[in-house]
Amino acid sequence: MNGTVLQRLFSTFANGWPGKGLLLLRLVTGAALIHYGIVGLSEAPQFTSIAPQVIGASAGILLLVGLWTPVAGALLAIVEVWIAFSRPGDPWIPCMLAALGAALAMVGPGAWSVDALLFGRKHIDIPEL
Repeated sequence: MNGTVLQRLFSTFANGWPGKGLLLLRLVTGAALIHYGIVGLSEAPQFTSIAPQVIGASAGILLLVGLWTPVAGALLAIVEVWIAFSRPGDPWIPCMLAALGAALAMVGPGAWSVDALLFGRKHIDIPEL
């Protein structure tokens, strides 16, 4: 994914309080995904039953650092909906994580992310001669 595509996805990389809010949202969502990925690895007897948690934990790592946030958020939403409908038990946590992933995919990573460093708009000062 090149920089112009990511720049077109977001009008700006939010800074200030909105940027801090996006950072907090990414950190909490990523930490929850990594936690549930580790729990899934320790509880599941087969690889096929842990694949969604591993994918979710990988998306969580990307969200923690803010790398490929639109892709990681969309992947997270898809995987968590898959988990919610394919597993018995309470679907509320996967549904909440799917909503958080979709929101991050739509809003973007914020100014404090690797995406902003790699793909954000640059300001070049040309010194006068």
